[in-house]
Amino acid sequence: MDKIKEIKDLIYEKLNDVSSLEQLNNLKVEFLGKKGLITEANAKIKDIEVDKKKEYGMLVNELKSLFQEKYDENKKRLEDEIIKAKLEKDVIDVTLPGSIINIGSKSPIERIIDEVEDIMISMGYDVLDGPEIEQDLYNFELLNLPKGHPARDAQDTFYIKDEELLLRSQTSPVQIRAMLADKEKKGIRMICPGKTYRRDDDDATHSHQFTQIEGLIVDKNISLSDLKGTLDVIAKKLFNENVETRFRPSYYPFTEPSVEFDITCFNCHKKGCNICKNTGYITVGGAGLVHYKVLENCGYDSNLYSGFAFGFGADRLAMLKYGIKDIRTFYTPHDLRTIKQFAKKEGI
Repeated sequence: MDKIKEIKDLIYEKLNDVSSLEQLNNLKVEFLGKKGLITEANAKIKDIEVDKKKEYGMLVNELKSLFQEKYDENKKRLEDEIIKAKLEKDVIDVTLPGSIINIGSKSPIERIIDEVEDIMISMGYDVLDGPEIEQDLYNFELLNLPKGHPARDAQDTFYIKDEELLLRSQTSPVQIRAMLADKEKKGIRMICPGKTYRRDDDDATHSHQFTQIEGLIVDKNISLSDLKGTLDVIAKKLFNENVETRFRPSYYPFTEPSVEFDITCFNCHKKGCNICKNTGYITVGGAGLVHYKVLENCGYDSNLYSGFAFGFGADRLAMLKYGIKDIRTFYTPHDLRTIKQFAKKEGI
């Protein structure tokens, strides 16, 4: 019992004169460590006479509570003193301007896709997506490109397994999937922006991975003039109201007739310059009326239904709109200074 009183006096004595957190932690070890005074006192309970064990145990618990109370009081006091000293030392000048945090911005390709989606949604089109790892059936065969077709060679496809599984070379498979899903044949009006992959030289104007935006409408009485009007709206919205579009005959296995569509050069306005190679026009993409075999492959009666499809590279549209000369700009780590200039052009 005398030892209990001695420890209690030591607690008051030592914890009333603590000047640092280190000293406080040392006292915790001295009293509550493996060989601490209170720990040892608690261990001696086995030597106490039975009729005095209860009283002794209560006294030891009071020691623990007393030490913990004094410890917590000192810890809070010392931590408050540290904070106060730090605040007095680190004076903040509230009149100084705040730090400018550099933030990123949407890439030109994202901006172009957003713009085209807004335009097409306003005309009643849906925005659909599909897998980038695709089956040959959807990427080629149902698009009127059977095995052995010479047009397949121009695609330079990345095959994954047995020429049946591949990285899609176009976003047209999304159109095929949409037509097959139209069980009741109510018609389709959709666009499908997304990444595509082809074996191509990685230079200033080509990339093995690029972004396409394709559109499709299938319904009754769809004509080439509907296609011309749609592309005209897209061009005017993306560039300016004075842009004109024109069609030139072309060939695609999945459309008939097929066309390439151009817009008037934004630099010379049809006068001729080095950008348009003195033609006054710049090629934007390809289009045409959906081939009757493609319609029939997807379950449509080609005598009742018709449609048009178009596609262009989001990369190319971004290069034209923002004056980018090297397509690799889109696929290399972005310099924030480069991205910011596109944000400024959008008024952000």
